[in-house]
Amino acid sequence: MTTTAYTVTGMTCGHCEGSVRSEVAKIDGVTAIEVSAASGALVVTSDVALDDTAVLAAVDEAGYSATRA
Repeated sequence: MTTTAYTVTGMTCGHCEGSVRSEVAKIDGVTAIEVSAASGALVVTSDVALDDTAVLAAVDEAGYSATRA
């Protein structure tokens, strides 16, 4: 298992969290997602090594921007 943390900017509510969670969940290998609009944190757990660009693209698709924490 691999766990990677990201900082997401622009999230303000539960709907924002849901949008990010939904897009990141589409990535193959993702087993758990923790996202908090209050702190801007996104933690992704996977059973394979993830390419950061896939996670960053998923967050972008949800309408937000992210960087690896």
